[in-house]
Amino acid sequence: MKLHYRSVGQGEPLIILHGLFGASDNWISVGKKLESQYQVFLLDQRNHGSSTHNDEWNYEVMAEDVKEFMQDQNMDKAIIMGHSMGGKVAMTFAKQYPAMLTDLIVVDIGPKYYPVHHQTILHGLRSIDLDTLSSRQDADNQLSSMIPEMGIRQFLLKNLGRGKDNQFNWKINLDVIENQIENVGEEIPLKKVFDRRCLFVRGQKSNYILDDDLPELAIRFPEYRLKTINQAGHWVHAEKPAEFLEALKSYLDG
Repeated sequence: MKLHYRSVGQGEPLIILHGLFGASDNWISVGKKLESQYQVFLLDQRNHGSSTHNDEWNYEVMAEDVKEFMQDQNMDKAIIMGHSMGGKVAMTFAKQYPAMLTDLIVVDIGPKYYPVHHQTILHGLRSIDLDTLSSRQDADNQLSSMIPEMGIRQFLLKNLGRGKDNQFNWKINLDVIENQIENVGEEIPLKKVFDRRCLFVRGQKSNYILDDDLPELAIRFPEYRLKTINQAGHWVHAEKPAEFLEALKSYLDG
């Protein structure tokens, strides 16, 4: 599948993969901070952003999308960084195509199974009546009854677009995501260890990578480094951008 992407900077290629309900523009500020040293490719994963909708949606096919993108760009190797769902895509890619990977960076996610916990978000998005929607503010008002956090609503409503008829529509493939949401939580079955240097970044206030997970992480990724960003939750790069970039540059520089 041909993925929509943005590109900034020049130098060694670095691919960034967003999380569930996200898009490439979630990471544009990080990309611009790295553009003096790297050519940063910000991808819209399938069924997200401006990329194509498809009924097949799992980590195996999303990793294949990254491979196809690299081949289209004549890229032999790249640094691949993924957040949340994107982190699991990056780990799947590392399992399937280690020779195409310069470095692996995983942001606030582990390879283990995670119980799906997005039902409230899905119900909230479904509660918005697109046919009668008059404005984004109207959508926000409708969504607020189920999702009180303004920041989460603003993030989710970035997925609201307009069609050729100027009617509101969803950029994400909401039908497929809703029907196959269990795929997001599935474990990444690394059949052999990834025995090269890699970085895992977690938020101190996040529950995605717990201390109890570290022994298993060490088995699967024996050369991994772990950086914990204090006072950050799951959205590490958005909540503590300076600290996140410092950790990222420190790892990449050496």
